[in-house]
Amino acid sequence: MAAAPHPRDILMGAQGGAIALPVCDHYSGVEARMRKSLQLQAEMIEEFGACVFDVTLDCEDGAPVGGEAEHAALVVALASLASDKQRVAVRVHPVDHATFEQDIAIIAGKAGHKLCHVMLPKVESVQDIERACAALDAVDAHHLPVQALIESPGAVHRAFDIAAHPRVQSLSFGLMDFVSAHGGAIPSEGMGIDGQFTHPLVVRAKLEIASACHASGKVPSHGVVTEFRNREAFAGAARRASRELGYTRMWSIHPDQIRTIVEVFAPGEGEIETATKILVAAAAAQWAPISFEGKLEDRASYRYYWQVLERAHRTGRKLPQEVQAWFQALRP
Repeated sequence: MAAAPHPRDILMGAQGGAIALPVCDHYSGVEARMRKSLQLQAEMIEEFGACVFDVTLDCEDGAPVGGEAEHAALVVALASLASDKQRVAVRVHPVDHATFEQDIAIIAGKAGHKLCHVMLPKVESVQDIERACAALDAVDAHHLPVQALIESPGAVHRAFDIAAHPRVQSLSFGLMDFVSAHGGAIPSEGMGIDGQFTHPLVVRAKLEIASACHASGKVPSHGVVTEFRNREAFAGAARRASRELGYTRMWSIHPDQIRTIVEVFAPGEGEIETATKILVAAAAAQWAPISFEGKLEDRASYRYYWQVLERAHRTGRKLPQEVQAWFQALRP
């Protein structure tokens, strides 16, 4: 008897296989903090049973001027210590920086097999992506995807083209550079924890980036919110990024932000319970339309509820027994 079809095979074909990433991307560029970040990641993998955040080792802001090669070598050494369960990335210098090719040659050339992706800052066009991919291919890192940081009005304008590139996994929004690129037209409040969710030009840019990602099945990643002392305020910002602006991933720049992001971006227990009931009933009906609590449910809503369960799985939430087999069989 043939095995029952997996929900991902039944439901996700129409979406073209949207990329799924951990909901948090944690940045560190100082050696002690990079080591602590990797240690924390390993500890949380044991706690959650899943890698719930990426660690991105930062060359752009982390490398001292004149010490870029030494910092790149440090990144190689640290990435090489990571286990196969860990997800380690690197942010290199921009493609027009004097040390970009050096970053790629040292890091991707020596530790490309340990990296999950390369973050490219200050991406302006598809041509920047092509240049980065050519550099990766030159050191036999053909397998490495790239993520792009959008930091200018022009890059926002070209976000749909950038997101559509096949090597691009995700777009992130660089708030500080975006605001400063407007020559004072956006006040400093536009960089704050409240203003970045209310100033029209900033909100428009965030929505353009999120929309561009969803149009190509890529992951929109909300950028830096510098507040980390006030957990309630930071949680509110993360919630707005997720619930109002459509972001499915968010940057962390302090260890205290990681758990908050994971909690906010994870579905609640009620959402998981509803998704489980609907999908179990749908599977029993061989994915034909069903009536659930007086409402019609079909493959369009099944797809949504499957995405709820996938997000629960990626954020280490406890899944009901009825659906655990689907995730034990889930292809990587």
